[in-house]
Amino acid sequence: MKPVIRRRRSAKVLATLGPASSSEEMIAALFAAGVDVFRLNFSHGTQEDHRRNVDTIRRIEKRTGHPIGILMDLQGPKLRLGTFAAGRVALVTGATFRLDLDRAPGDAKRAPLPHPEIFAAIEPGTELLIDDGKVRLRVEASGADFADLTVLVGGAVSDRKGVNVPNAVLPISALTAKDRSDLAFGLDLGVDWVAMSFVQRPEDVAEGRKLIAGRAALLSKLEKPAAIDHLDEIVELSDAVMVARGDLGVEMPPEDVPILQKRIIHTCRRAGKPVVVATQMLESMIKAPTPTRAEASDVATAIYEGADAVMLSAESAAGDFPLEAVQMMDRIISRVQRDPLYQAQMASEHLDHEDTASDAISAAARQVAETIKAAAIVTYTSSGSTTLRAARERPDVPILSLTPRIETARRLALVWGVHAVVASDVGNFADMVQKACRLALAHEVAEDGDRVVITAGVPFGTPGATNILRIAWVKKS
Repeated sequence: MKPVIRRRRSAKVLATLGPASSSEEMIAALFAAGVDVFRLNFSHGTQEDHRRNVDTIRRIEKRTGHPIGILMDLQGPKLRLGTFAAGRVALVTGATFRLDLDRAPGDAKRAPLPHPEIFAAIEPGTELLIDDGKVRLRVEASGADFADLTVLVGGAVSDRKGVNVPNAVLPISALTAKDRSDLAFGLDLGVDWVAMSFVQRPEDVAEGRKLIAGRAALLSKLEKPAAIDHLDEIVELSDAVMVARGDLGVEMPPEDVPILQKRIIHTCRRAGKPVVVATQMLESMIKAPTPTRAEASDVATAIYEGADAVMLSAESAAGDFPLEAVQMMDRIISRVQRDPLYQAQMASEHLDHEDTASDAISAAARQVAETIKAAAIVTYTSSGSTTLRAARERPDVPILSLTPRIETARRLALVWGVHAVVASDVGNFADMVQKACRLALAHEVAEDGDRVVITAGVPFGTPGATNILRIAWVKKS
């Protein structure tokens, strides 16, 4: 029998794979250190690079017997300037500048911007940001193929620097031709989650869902201010959400980002949708073996707010200390979750419930577990919905999710408090109780003499039909 792998924390860790973490030895070490879901960033690397990483992860999964989630992150549209005759120019604050569709190399007076959709969306007063906001321009006049601008904040501008348009909804799909090719490739590989970039409106999510067609779960990255105007609808249509603070921080004042993070997490918690906090969490660990105190506090804040997962980007993909970054993330989460204040905070957040048997059973399971001091809540699930409802309650005991589908177990690797196990379906109550107790013991969520709270749906195997609750004693046979 394979040794049991069980995380002793509720919040999960995502880590991005890249040049610093592409060997089988390093991926295995990262998993052992605490990674629950691996992110494949399709903005970088080739499809074959990603195929090798998926094959490696699945070998590790088979070797350990522990479901591992894989998230593919689509690049999304990239809005960039064209080129400059000298490769680089300096824009002076207060000067005038023109952007247009003419592809001739630019100079200090004008530059090509090969994106007619930007000209269609802007108007006088609109601000454009270049190179992550280092240079700021204001539109004075515009047409279908040009914009005359004033330089608000000057600086150096060079070939193909990125352009952001914070206060406009661009008439552009969140999925480019490259994204569609990558998506088909990733779905054929069997990824568990698809992260959509550049989500601006609910229609973007609906387009993604149609293309994915149930073959993976969809995570919407909130990195555009326009998306916040439709937050409730986007959360409702998504299977999970990511607070992508990098682009949010470019397009919005930095002081607004923490407020938005809290609002997004609360909205997802209320809806019972997993939420990931990402970008610059342990940024200094790209080059240093330990984080700054501010970074440690930043990760801790996300956990105190109730995030399901926190993510490493360049820290694990291209940094000098990928393994140490994962270990640090694991330690910060574990330390926060031992804090009585954290436990009291999770217990005090009583969310509104729908008038359904499923919500009633899930809320009751948490209350019963607390009252009788149960060791764990055991959920039987096919689609994962029963387990998601249990996680929404943020119980102070582990959630052992039993599912006959490996795909469901892998997706649940992202969800707060869940230890997912692939187990054959049950046919009756006696089988349900016996299997729940046996696996709770085997996977170290309960000990001999403990009690567990079991939830399931009857008829067994019916998705979304959580309608029974049972208390059982765990006994060694």
